[in-house]
Amino acid sequence: MTTAGNDAYPATLSIDYPDRDLDRVSTAFRLILVIPILIVLAAMTGVLAIPAALMIIFRQKYPRWWYDFNLELTRFTTRVTSYFALMSDEYPSTDEDQYVHLDFAYPDVKADLNRWLPLVKWFLAIPHYIVLAVLGIGGFFAVIGAWFAILFTGRYPRGIFDFVEGLQRWGLRVQAYSVLLTTDEYPPFSLS
Repeated sequence: MTTAGNDAYPATLSIDYPDRDLDRVSTAFRLILVIPILIVLAAMTGVLAIPAALMIIFRQKYPRWWYDFNLELTRFTTRVTSYFALMSDEYPSTDEDQYVHLDFAYPDVKADLNRWLPLVKWFLAIPHYIVLAVLGIGGFFAVIGAWFAILFTGRYPRGIFDFVEGLQRWGLRVQAYSVLLTTDEYPPFSLS
């Protein structure tokens, strides 16, 4: 798997750039087309951090089935987010990787994770949440700019694509650290 950015971090994400004309009609009506898959996603998404934290704290385990569920749900969520951000006009699959390549390492809890750190990771990640919120506002306007660019030219501007992909990559690293609890390595403040 090829990934862009920091390969050393135990959570990686890359999204295939659509080096072709995108469907202008599906782009124009994306807010409507995304509703059914958002309903599916909302029905599947629950509180993920609490069960994982409890398993790590009290049992010093991260069951493989729980990891596999979190990995596949995170992949699905990223496909939906990428589709909504106009990064592809291929409708998000519930089970195929498609254009999103996402992975995070399965932790050896006793060797790699501090038993008590899940109690404070959410707090330690606050600086990331603040920076990502500010950058997310820029990402919102970048996607609006991409929407107009696709409608007029059929192409997603590469610079905007890289910025939106970087935001998602950064968000994944923070999620792996503070919500999915698969690593104790503090995420870098970086889009790459």
